[in-house]
Amino acid sequence: MKQLLLSSALFFALSFCVSQENTAKNYSVNTIAFYNLENLLDTIDNPDTKDEYSPILQLKSGMREAYLNKVQNMAKVISEIGKDVTGKSPVIIGLCEIENETVLKDLLATDFLKNENYNFVHVESPDWRGIDVAFLYKESVFNVTDFKSYELKAWNKEGFRVRTRDQLLVSGYLDGEAIHFIVNHWPSQRGGQKKSEYLRIKAAELNLKIIEELRLEDSNAKIISMGDFNDDPNSKSFKKILQTTEKKSKLKEEKFYNPFEDMFKRGFGTLGFRDNINLFDQLLISSNLVSNNYDSYKFYKAGIFNPRYLTNKSGKYKGYPFRSFSNNQFTGGYSDHYPTYIYLIKEIP
Repeated sequence: MKQLLLSSALFFALSFCVSQENTAKNYSVNTIAFYNLENLLDTIDNPDTKDEYSPILQLKSGMREAYLNKVQNMAKVISEIGKDVTGKSPVIIGLCEIENETVLKDLLATDFLKNENYNFVHVESPDWRGIDVAFLYKESVFNVTDFKSYELKAWNKEGFRVRTRDQLLVSGYLDGEAIHFIVNHWPSQRGGQKKSEYLRIKAAELNLKIIEELRLEDSNAKIISMGDFNDDPNSKSFKKILQTTEKKSKLKEEKFYNPFEDMFKRGFGTLGFRDNINLFDQLLISSNLVSNNYDSYKFYKAGIFNPRYLTNKSGKYKGYPFRSFSNNQFTGGYSDHYPTYIYLIKEIP
């Protein structure tokens, strides 16, 4: 799997100044990230879900130790995303594959994150495995004003309800600027990409509904939709339903910019799935966050966070993300997905 490396030139430009028309300007830089935590479930069997199938509960011994190591590993990664550029951990992180508030509190209590002033938004979803999405944010930078969970109502071909994750909308102010975030974990490709595609089309339609509701209230609403979409950037759910584009020149007022589509076309990915390289983990950006006018927060760069320690160095999965669980054992690894991120920047007067 290809590596996406941040250049030293970008580091200099973001950390210190950006030169425009021979005039040095200073910028405030914040990282917005998304991370699939690969089955961050606790060690207690919940009778209301099928969490007994979770890898942590399948371990024959060392369950508690594996859980604590898993939490530490996830916190370490989160603390480092974007840090080489901004000097700090992300101000906002969308998460998926977390079980409940307990695992979120354990995550934020680690040495890596306990002094970072994080809080979280989480709503229990009807997912049959008991996994949810969540929203982490630094209270010193982002002020949450509202949140709402949207249930995805879908049925399979046999007429049975598909119990999957909600889409979580969180609204607030980033350094005083109103921005809305949608955290997603769309239905998987279980049964094959084509056979399961209709479920992700349903998820895209729900995403579009949320976006349209926001724009009815404020036609200039700034929106970032992020998640593990279980679809690549060129999939029908993005191109036909959400009508995303990877070209800024084609970005119309009501459309979304997807910087990860160009990465995907160049062979980059966030996971290995069925011997393919996929880029399911993405952040979609409304057009009013994309311009060269940085008097308010705007998109600057996107990336995949894949340092060497997050990648398998040998064996069957060489070059793929170093996952936490394999063959009913805890590997000491991290996640089967790489995190993704964007930088939002604005000029400091």
